[in-house]
Amino acid sequence: MNVVEQGAGPLVLLCHGFPETSYAWRHQLPALAEAGFRAIAPDMRGYGGTESPSEVDEYTVFHLVGDMIALLDTLGEETAIIVGNDWGATVAWQAAQMRPDRFSGVVAMSVPMMGQPPIPPTRIFPQSDDALLYALYFQQPGVAEAEFETDIPRSLQKILFAASGDAGPRDAGDATPNPFGMVSRRQGLLSALPDPPKGLDWLTQADLDAYALAFTRSGFKGGLNYYRNLDRNWRLQASLAGVKIEIPALFMVGDRDTGLSIPGMREIIQSMSALVPRLARKIMVPGAGHWLPQEQPDTVNNAIIEFARSVAR
Repeated sequence: MNVVEQGAGPLVLLCHGFPETSYAWRHQLPALAEAGFRAIAPDMRGYGGTESPSEVDEYTVFHLVGDMIALLDTLGEETAIIVGNDWGATVAWQAAQMRPDRFSGVVAMSVPMMGQPPIPPTRIFPQSDDALLYALYFQQPGVAEAEFETDIPRSLQKILFAASGDAGPRDAGDATPNPFGMVSRRQGLLSALPDPPKGLDWLTQADLDAYALAFTRSGFKGGLNYYRNLDRNWRLQASLAGVKIEIPALFMVGDRDTGLSIPGMREIIQSMSALVPRLARKIMVPGAGHWLPQEQPDTVNNAIIEFARSVAR
């Protein structure tokens, strides 16, 4: 496992999403270190310099939480505050639910804690003769990989921009092009996404180059395998049905996050306290999209540090 580390003090563990690497936390690592914390950001399983197992079923959320526990053990740390965005938020929620003995607090961004649906997720997702939800498009091994790896820098640039706040507001059911919506069966995901303007403050050419280098090394297979375990996760997580997250928690989401265009998502966020009774705050960040730590680093840093100081052991 490749990790980036700064600082000394109580441990804050930072889990990135798709398509990112530990580089996504480049603004949080020095801020947390300066505030008196030991901040560690791993390349998650299948990304960057971390091992990428060949079998699809080695990317369940149980494996991912296990990786975080193994990392704590290797570092000689008994507990940590776990922070995650996108898929990293899912890992953070599940780590808090499964191992409250090892985590003193959880900060999740973009993805709320959700209850167990009555049927496997892929049977819920919409599809038609012409299009299917992005998560269904990702299910067949090799398909999305072939599209994304044809031009890695352009693929990353289009996906990251389209899910950002710069791409515009998100209203429930809107048709704003974004990578977390419906995908053409014939044309794939990227064709419908806009080309970003030049000069994005939060995603410079140097940033894009760092991501492109990492995905040139790892490919997209590892990250896409997370989506290919959605139904497997659903079966495994039946063992945790009814288990609430009992440690202190903080949730943040940009008011232009692509997830807010999913019907019912705002209601899920509103009612999250039923599953997370010690949810301290829900913060809606104006003008921000899906990549909060990169788009609004000062807001994210201040919120994490304030929360971490309140719960650090």
